[in-house]
Amino acid sequence: MIFGYESRAGRWFDIALIVLILSSVTAVLADSVASIHLNYGTIIYRLEWAFTLIFTLEYFLRIYSTTRKRAYLFSFYGIIDLCSILPTYLAFVFPSAAYLLVIRILRVLRIFRILKLFRYIGEANLLYAALLQARRKIFVFLFSVIVLIVIFGALMFIIEGPANGFINIPVSIYWAIVTITTVGYGDITPQTPLGQFVAAFAMICGYAIIAVPTGIIGAELMQQVQRSGQRTNSVNSTCSGCQSTNHDLDARFCKFCGKDVIRS
Repeated sequence: MIFGYESRAGRWFDIALIVLILSSVTAVLADSVASIHLNYGTIIYRLEWAFTLIFTLEYFLRIYSTTRKRAYLFSFYGIIDLCSILPTYLAFVFPSAAYLLVIRILRVLRIFRILKLFRYIGEANLLYAALLQARRKIFVFLFSVIVLIVIFGALMFIIEGPANGFINIPVSIYWAIVTITTVGYGDITPQTPLGQFVAAFAMICGYAIIAVPTGIIGAELMQQVQRSGQRTNSVNSTCSGCQSTNHDLDARFCKFCGKDVIRS
């Protein structure tokens, strides 16, 4: 049940786990507010210990139930599971370590296991595959953006100079990043007409930069969707419970109700 997230019991186990994770993170965040800590600090402290004991039990149950104990211990989720319970115990020695409990939010990544049953994990896999296929294009694009940012930063340092807040090239590059990403904090602003012209051009480039990765990933995503459609249609699969069809090629259980998939 603990690792069997494709079964109904495993699905409910993961749902309960996610509720506990979100509740624990909420408690930690709330405890950082002075007024809440003053009024409810004792209750939150007890709740945190309850969460920690539950997560500790879950961690050891996962170790006990898996046949590949070493693989789990050194896996991404195994390390996250361990890191999520250590801060409470470390808080006895290092009180400031209590706020490291926010690492539990990473455990919410398990939600993708449940979303598989609700037809979302397929889309997540498609997006991952699209990013993987477009990785070289994305790398070239990001490298080009970095070069452009350095150029804009160097230009603004030459044009504006320390007198207008561009005290060095790294600070000017910071301004270029803020401008191109259209954030615009306003802590550093060009004062000369030429500097304002360069800033305006950088803003226009920023909007163009937003569109480029969208097109790259969108094109790859469409190809992955087409390939996925060809795979799912190549095998006729029907749920023995709700009679839904067109399941993934490697699906053993229905993505809607969790019952067995019949192939023909």
